[in-house]
Amino acid sequence: MLGSGASLRDARRSLAKAFARQGLDEAELDARLLVKHATGIDPALPGTASDAVLDGAAALRLEELARRRLAHEPIARILGHREFHGHDFLLNPACLEPRQDTETVVEAALTLMPGDRDLTVLDLGTGPGTILLALLAARPRAGGTGLDRSAEALGAAKANAASLGLAGRVRFVESDWAAAVDGAFDLIVSNPPYIPSATCERLEPEVRDHDPRLALDGGADGLVAYRAILGDVGRLLAPGGHVVLELGFGQAAEVGAIARANGLEVCGLKSDLSAIPRALVLRRAA
Repeated sequence: MLGSGASLRDARRSLAKAFARQGLDEAELDARLLVKHATGIDPALPGTASDAVLDGAAALRLEELARRRLAHEPIARILGHREFHGHDFLLNPACLEPRQDTETVVEAALTLMPGDRDLTVLDLGTGPGTILLALLAARPRAGGTGLDRSAEALGAAKANAASLGLAGRVRFVESDWAAAVDGAFDLIVSNPPYIPSATCERLEPEVRDHDPRLALDGGADGLVAYRAILGDVGRLLAPGGHVVLELGFGQAAEVGAIARANGLEVCGLKSDLSAIPRALVLRRAA
């Protein structure tokens, strides 16, 4: 596909065509990012940069990166990081790749976090720390705790906290949901696994083959994690505290019913950019 001596501009065009033939989304952008990753030069920049040529080592690196993308490995997995809510997050194989939909949870949560107050946040299933760290970055007086069953995912979360300058305001604990913590939190957030087990095998290969099943599979009906979380958050909510949960498609009514059965009430529902109800806001029932 590629060889040494090709210009970066031509390498980008060749990759974009190959990605498009494979039916990959954002073929042009992916090609640009992989050329930049292999060479350290952005081939879309005007001027002489895009006229630079691939040497033999760079051509081999780019061939390998392209092979991975053509096999439907997500671009963020290949690059090892992903932007979320204006920040760059390190990923490893144990981390769910953050999606734009989840920014809806962050935006809903921020409306509950006055900037002039000290606040405590608990993130259940924190993964690489995306939700929790995005909140703490936006609210300098807030501190938080992130829990996850995966020690490997928590390793990425700790690295992300350090790179964002937030390590002093957050702690990460290996835990099965909230089993390892006590105390009272002003805000509890979670993006739990919510895809029904049978549906997981029908997901697109970028998700099915590369996101950790632990972060996807919500059990037979997709609601197992919600039952576990909502059955326990009551003991962890400070007076006046809130819970914000990410929802799967069509789950608002069912998760709301689980919340009410556990002494919580729905006080907000925020949709994502596709107008899908995505973030459910709860508080203790009066």
